[in-house]
Amino acid sequence: MSSLAMSSTVDQQIVLHQFTPRHSAQARAMLGWSQEDLARETGVAPQTIQRFERHADVNDETRLTLAFRLEAEGLVFFPGFAPGWGMNRPASSASQPAPGSARGFFSRLLGSTRASTGQTTPQPNGV
Repeated sequence: MSSLAMSSTVDQQIVLHQFTPRHSAQARAMLGWSQEDLARETGVAPQTIQRFERHADVNDETRLTLAFRLEAEGLVFFPGFAPGWGMNRPASSASQPAPGSARGFFSRLLGSTRASTGQTTPQPNGV
């Protein structure tokens, strides 16, 4: 499921059930990212990522943020299977992470029109 298609509560609930703590750790390994790299990419505290990957409870927004950012790198997640490369893998996925590149994207997906920097995030199709 492409993260660009995530627009409804139903879609978000599907992602929440498909994305597991093990997926997070496996996806980071596939990308060559540390927990700190993922934290930098998502704005999620490294301690929260550690808690999630140890199977502790984290809020749904955090899980969605992690899943959507990893999907943006071209990974797909299905219950019971290791992450795989989807058809939307960007050419830059083999390179270094771009710090802060996901924040505006996640603000839109989670219903906010403001990025964490306080700037207005452009909306698709002039919305």
